[in-house]
Amino acid sequence: MLNVALKLPRTVWFLGAVSFLNDAASDAIYPLLPLFFAATFAVGAQALGIIEGAANATAALMKLVSGYFYDRSQRAKGWLIIGYTLPALSRPLIALASSTPVVLLLRMGDRIGKGLRTSPRDALLAAAVPADRRGLAYGLHRSMDHAGAVAGPLAAAALLAAGWSVREVILWTIVPGVLSVLLVAMLREPEGLAVGNGKIDWQWQSLPAPLKRYLVALGVFTLSQASNMFLLLRAKETGFTDTQIPLLWAGFSALAMLLSTPLSALSDRVDRRSLLCGAWVVYALLFAAFGLLPSRVGTTIALFVGYAIFIAATEGAEKALIAELAPQAQLGTAFGWFHLVSGVMLLPASALFGWLWSHAGSTTAFMVSASTSFIAAGLLLRARRAER
Repeated sequence: MLNVALKLPRTVWFLGAVSFLNDAASDAIYPLLPLFFAATFAVGAQALGIIEGAANATAALMKLVSGYFYDRSQRAKGWLIIGYTLPALSRPLIALASSTPVVLLLRMGDRIGKGLRTSPRDALLAAAVPADRRGLAYGLHRSMDHAGAVAGPLAAAALLAAGWSVREVILWTIVPGVLSVLLVAMLREPEGLAVGNGKIDWQWQSLPAPLKRYLVALGVFTLSQASNMFLLLRAKETGFTDTQIPLLWAGFSALAMLLSTPLSALSDRVDRRSLLCGAWVVYALLFAAFGLLPSRVGTTIALFVGYAIFIAATEGAEKALIAELAPQAQLGTAFGWFHLVSGVMLLPASALFGWLWSHAGSTTAFMVSASTSFIAAGLLLRARRAER
């Protein structure tokens, strides 16, 4: 596997290095944000769901816009520079925020940057490798992304143990953020990877029927998903301390890092829709367990292990399936719709999850998510049978 991965184009490795730095900055503070919001602004689960949902929904719209314009211009570098600069600036400024609306604006700035860079980057990765290596390429990219998610929380935990405050750790993220922008500025886009002809139809009706059926199932599945911050809040309920939460997230990311490349490469050899259908069922079982099993540290660790395996098996396969179902000249737009559908549905998903948590308890919130995931798996299975 390693020998095959080493033969992937320079573009794949370069973008992976950029993602490593960006995620080191992002995930250093990600597990701390719920604690920071609660302590500084008295933000509860419901408000947290609205903040995260609104930020991700805004990013989703930007992903469609940037994907469409990528198809027209056939160039990604400009979008990548803007997309990594916004988070590099907005993340550390959260430490200086004085109110909840300011926090919302800064989180939206972070997510808008993600929205502007994601679709062009995913399309560039798809165009840079042969079709039978896309799962491997996306898996390697996600592995490096998760490597940053390991380094960041470990650095945060070390700084907290050394006496730094959460606010100071958030300010520190400007360093890897700026480094990621500098690295993007050095990127040389490969020649001969044009994916469009300047005449791109971005409307839903223009997408191939198999792609639309998959996106509908994906939209329902996204309704079952809530921000990972809720999982960290659940871990807090089971007995994890403020210092241990970043370590838990680092361990989760380390396992996802190790498994993303081989499990995503598996999707190059099997039917991707069948793989995702089975994974969504596993997701439903995991969330049901989060809600029903006893609140113990050991149980929580086991469930995070299962969740890391799910993430590793699906992230690369989802993107490889989009590249498989979309026309070559419409890759950016197809990825834009993929991210738009999943991102927009995260707003009601996170808001509903937070509302259920606040008014009916965390068990009810997890069980509703599990039931929705089962429905989505059924829709995906039906779509697969329709293709046959």
